Amino acid sequence: MTAATILVADDDAAIRTVLNQALSRAGYDVRITSNAATLWRWVSAGEGDLVITDVVMPDENAFDLLPRIKKLRPDLPVLVMSAQNTFMTAIKASEKGAYDYLPKPFDLTELIAIVGRALSEPKRRPQRPEDDTQDGMPLVGRSAAMQEIYRVLARLMQTDLTLMITGESGTGKELVARALHDYGKRRNGPFVAINMAAIPRDLIESELFGHEKGAFTGAQARSTGRFEQAEGGTLFLDEIGDMPMDAQTRLLRVLQQGEYTTVGGRTPIRTDVRIVAATNKDLKQAINQGLFREDLYYRLNVVPLRLPPLRERAEDIPDLVRHFVQMTEKEGMAPKRFDNEALDVMKAYPWPGNVRELENFVRRLTALYPQDIITREIAETELKPDFAAAPAEKPGSRPGSVSISQAVEENMRTYFAEFGDSLPPPGLYDRVLAEMEYPLILAALTATRGNQIKAADLLGLNRNTLRKKIRELGVTVYRSSRIA
Repeated sequence: MTAATILVADDDAAIRTVLNQALSRAGYDVRITSNAATLWRWVSAGEGDLVITDVVMPDENAFDLLPRIKKLRPDLPVLVMSAQNTFMTAIKASEKGAYDYLPKPFDLTELIAIVGRALSEPKRRPQRPEDDTQDGMPLVGRSAAMQEIYRVLARLMQTDLTLMITGESGTGKELVARALHDYGKRRNGPFVAINMAAIPRDLIESELFGHEKGAFTGAQARSTGRFEQAEGGTLFLDEIGDMPMDAQTRLLRVLQQGEYTTVGGRTPIRTDVRIVAATNKDLKQAINQGLFREDLYYRLNVVPLRLPPLRERAEDIPDLVRHFVQMTEKEGMAPKRFDNEALDVMKAYPWPGNVRELENFVRRLTALYPQDIITREIAETELKPDFAAAPAEKPGSRPGSVSISQAVEENMRTYFAEFGDSLPPPGLYDRVLAEMEYPLILAALTATRGNQIKAADLLGLNRNTLRKKIRELGVTVYRSSRIA
C-alpha cells in the first residue's frame, strides 16, 4: 500500500523540520515548502493527499488560498495552523473549508491523530458558505483552555447537536451560546434565551411552551412560548438545574419526540429548535438528590462544554482588559490603558465573579479615574477590599464551611449582577423563599428516608403543612437514598 503524501507549507524552518520528522516517522511521504505559491503548484498538479499549512505566509494568506484549493480539489483535507489564536481564526478556518484548525504551539501526537482521521474519512465534510460580514470578536482569549473551546465550537457550527455548557456564574455561558448560533447554520433564525432561575416555578411551563386562553387564572389571551419564538433558531436554557420536575418531564418529551403542547392545549406542535443548555450547578449531584431527571440530563449532555473560571486562565486577562477598554471607547468614554503592573495585580486576583466581574471592574476604573493610564496603585486600591480575608465563620456553621447566610448573600449578589443596571422581575422575596424551601424539605425527607412525621418534626412544621408544601413544590423523594 502506497504511503499517503502530506504537503506542508510554513515559513518557519523549525516547524517545517519538526513536521517533516514527525510525519515521516508516522509512515507518510512529506513534501515541505516555505511559501503558498509552491503549495498551490503542487495542489494544482494533483499532488498530495493532505495539506498542512500556516495561515500567514510571505506571499499569500492561507485563508485566501483555501477557497481555490477547495474549489479545485474539494476532497483534499486541509489542516490550518496559526499563532493568531483567536476565536475568529478558528471560525475563519471552518468557514473557508479547512478540515481542522490547530493553534500554535501544537501537540505532535494530536496532529498525527488528526492526520490519520482525515485520511481515513471516506466522504467530504460539509462546508459553510463564505460570509465575511461578521468581523466582531465574540469570545476573547488565547489560553490553551480557550483554544479548545474555539475548536469545539468550530466543529459544532454545522450541526444541530444539543450542547450542555457548564461553568461558574460570569464565565460567559450565554456568550458562547450566542457565538454558536451567530456563526452556525441557524444564524438566520432567532436566538431566544430564558433563565430558569429568574422565572417563578409555576410559570416556567407557560414561558417555555405558551398557553391557551383560559388555561389558568389570568390567562385572558393565548400566549406564545419560547419554543415557538425560537422556531428555526436556537433556544438557550440558562440555569437548567433550576427547572422544576414537571417542566423537566415536558422538556424531555420535546427532545424525544420533537413536539410539545401549550399549557391548556391539546394539539401537538412540531418544533425545529436547537437546544443549548447551561448550568453552574453539579447536575449529577442534583440527580442523586432527586432534583433533576437522569434521562433528561443525558438528552441535554450530548456535547458537554466546560467554561473555565477566569482564575484558571489568568493569562487571558490582558486581552480581555483591552477588549473591554475598546468597548468603553466605542461608548464614548476617554481612551485608557492599563499598565503591565496593574495587569499583574489583576492576574493575581481570583475573580470570583469571573469575566463579568472583570468587565465591571474595567468599566468602573475607566469611568472613575481621569488618568490616561490605569496604574498598579489604582488597581490595588480598587481591589484591596476584595483581597481581604473572608468573614469569620458564623455560629452553627461547620469548620471550613460557608454559612447559609453567606451562601445566600453570595448567590444574590451574583443574581443581581446578571441583570446589570436593570432589576429582576418582581416577586423576588417569595421566589427566594420557594428556592430555599425545596432543597430544605428534600434534605429533611431524604435524611428521614421519606418518613413525613419525622421530617415534619425535624423541620418544626405541622405534618399537614409539610404535606401541602410537598405537593406545591413537587418534591420527589427516593427512599433508598440518604444524606451522609
